[in-house]
Amino acid sequence: MSNYLRILKTASFLAVCLVMLIPLKGRAIDFKAEVDPLAQSLLNDGLAVGFVVGIYKDGETQILSYGETEKGSAIAPDGDTIYEIGSVSKVFTGVLLADLVQRGQVKLDDPLQKYLPKATRSSLTNRSGITFEHLATHTSGLPALPDNLSPADIMNPYADYTHRQAFEFLKNYKMTRLPGEYEYSNYGMGLLGILLSSREKVPYEQLMIEQIAKPCDMNDTCIKLTDKQRERLAPPFDATLQKSKNWDIPTLAGGGGIRSTVNDMLKFIAANHVEDDQPLTKALRRSHEKRHAMEEGEAIGLAWHIESDGITRWHNGMTGGYASWVSVVPARDAGVVVLCNTACDKITEFGENITRITLGETIEQPAAPAVVKVSPRTLKSYEGVYAITRQFALTVKLEGDQLTVQGTGQPPLQVFPESETKFACKVIDAQITFAGEKNGKAAMLILHQNGADQVAKRQD
Repeated sequence: MSNYLRILKTASFLAVCLVMLIPLKGRAIDFKAEVDPLAQSLLNDGLAVGFVVGIYKDGETQILSYGETEKGSAIAPDGDTIYEIGSVSKVFTGVLLADLVQRGQVKLDDPLQKYLPKATRSSLTNRSGITFEHLATHTSGLPALPDNLSPADIMNPYADYTHRQAFEFLKNYKMTRLPGEYEYSNYGMGLLGILLSSREKVPYEQLMIEQIAKPCDMNDTCIKLTDKQRERLAPPFDATLQKSKNWDIPTLAGGGGIRSTVNDMLKFIAANHVEDDQPLTKALRRSHEKRHAMEEGEAIGLAWHIESDGITRWHNGMTGGYASWVSVVPARDAGVVVLCNTACDKITEFGENITRITLGETIEQPAAPAVVKVSPRTLKSYEGVYAITRQFALTVKLEGDQLTVQGTGQPPLQVFPESETKFACKVIDAQITFAGEKNGKAAMLILHQNGADQVAKRQD
């Protein structure tokens, strides 16, 4: 999987489709021995509070749970524990689009202007021919986020973002390039959800439930939780395992607002492997189709990312206190879901590895980390503020015998020595190297992240 992708970081449907209950066989499959070491590594490294793994293979399922629902609770999560699934919601939006295309309600090459409110359409600044397909494949040319997103609560950043603001941004945004090039856009997929629900004249949540959740008997897949469901919601934790806040995404729900359980997501995975002529089955197959070629042999369908093997469809997700992964491999009758109540970006790698295990591939189990000792005096010499840009700096502090690094506006993260000068962060895929010397202190550090090296000079 490319580093670029890793950064990642209705009208009533029941009238045209019989309710499709997906029967799942008993749990005869057993991948516990292969999954346990990978899962335990995440827990031992302090990267996650708890998570649940669901595996689907040849019509059978297995659920494995790890950690706790809350630190110190000793309560293990299970298949009915509810999580925010973040950007995995985009897959549902892709399927909604596929179904409307299947039913002749819209076309993939319909320009988005066709479905905009009249006031927005008449004053649209850019008329660059963005289509539904562009929105669903992240090739619209729209940015990752709108620049008029100014949350009252940064810990719940989408809660007060309105439809009016979403359309206002679109009216005023000046395209920097024509559609056709992949650039991941939360805003673009959220806008697609708005347009689809507007076309069907029902809220996005109702459209998703009627068209996907109900046919698959997914009773805990929704946006707004009932009081009973909220009792099963795993509380959110940030990357440092501190209590976080739930995200409410009422307007851009199609980009990341859905909550679900592993039991429900296994039903969704199973539906992706059904072979019949039901409307939902056809929509799911259409969503899998390759729409845009990408680097390293990868591609994208209607929201689904397509691995370079050509057969694996996947998506990941993250909110302020959750991380998720889902994959389906129809050609091999396999799929995996991982739901975690910690904002841990290692869940993507973890989910990818379990998918490979399910396909019969051998995964290198994590080795015990090498212990490197660095003297307190040397660690103390690294303390300071290192500026990458005028707006963004890394603050290095020594707390006890532990070095932490804090980016501007971000929580502090622990880093661990790989040598006397190089340190790695376990929470995110990043390393820093201290270099030079000035008055007995490091003169600079180099941040290694996402395949790039950025030099940050110490500020006196």
